[in-house]
Amino acid sequence: MALRIGLAGHLLLQTPPHAVIATTLALTEGGPRRLTHAVLSRLLREGAALPDTPTLPEPYATRWHAAWGADVAAAAAAAFGHEPPTDLTLRDAAATAHWVEVLGGVSLLPGHVRLGGKATIPDLPGFADGAWWVQDLAASLPARLLRPTPGANTLDLCAAPGGKTLQLAAARADITALDSSDARLDRLRDNLARTGLSAAIVAVDALVWSPPAPFDFVLLDAPCSASGVFRRHPDVLHLKGERDLTPLLTIQAALLDRAVDWLKPGGTLVFSTCSLERAEGEDQLAGVLARHKSLRLDPIAATELPVGITPTDGALRILPGMLAVAGGVDGFFVARLVKK
Repeated sequence: MALRIGLAGHLLLQTPPHAVIATTLALTEGGPRRLTHAVLSRLLREGAALPDTPTLPEPYATRWHAAWGADVAAAAAAAFGHEPPTDLTLRDAAATAHWVEVLGGVSLLPGHVRLGGKATIPDLPGFADGAWWVQDLAASLPARLLRPTPGANTLDLCAAPGGKTLQLAAARADITALDSSDARLDRLRDNLARTGLSAAIVAVDALVWSPPAPFDFVLLDAPCSASGVFRRHPDVLHLKGERDLTPLLTIQAALLDRAVDWLKPGGTLVFSTCSLERAEGEDQLAGVLARHKSLRLDPIAATELPVGITPTDGALRILPGMLAVAGGVDGFFVARLVKK
């Protein structure tokens, strides 16, 4: 494993050979240092290389092939071996052209800038002024699709670490940001202070909380397996492959039911998960529509999305391979519902 870490540093992160050897030997303190040194030196000298396409860990390789097809499984494997670009969401979408020029990036939607290569985020122009925050393009879509009106009473359920709350606050909605983890909400508090935006923060378990009044808009980015963010957190696929989803599915359904109860008639609910599992997306949507006859699906239109991402049957399923030429995007499911 130490040799693997050393080679990954050299082949993927371009760490110089002398630094690779030094750091790898430090990992084998008390172990076979001479053997490690000899093997690693030979691998570096002889030009060791990675395969063209990484191997997608099981059971995801088999499951995603069955669920989404061979092309998506192959695209996921390819994405598994590349560091993703950095996406920024802008506080002021009208300033998109300005920040594209200043930061040297590209924009795939108004209010979005994508950076290529590595960057020290706090050192970039606009960070200290709160002009933007880091947020994957896919993760920004649920709040965009909620479309709250200025001043509308809006709830962001499971809000931490807060990127979507910042989006809703920038849209001038009256935000209540709720999460069960007060520690995770600290990042939201810091970002609200940095951006000059405001939201009412509530640190409580949503399954035992009751709001003082129903909401015009509710965003539920539910806790999930997080398999869709494997590009940024590849350990997810190694640590959670055999995980039983039943407890998560139960919590998701319970949170959906509460979100529906807290929604005003005529109000809008957006449900999303950063998962590539149908059970956490399409199946949950079918379940909540069956349980609550007061709900109807509000179809998502292609014109609301970046070019290259299209809705399916009125909902949004983002899969590996989408926007691949532009650097890719995390896996997500998003559905927009209206209470009759």
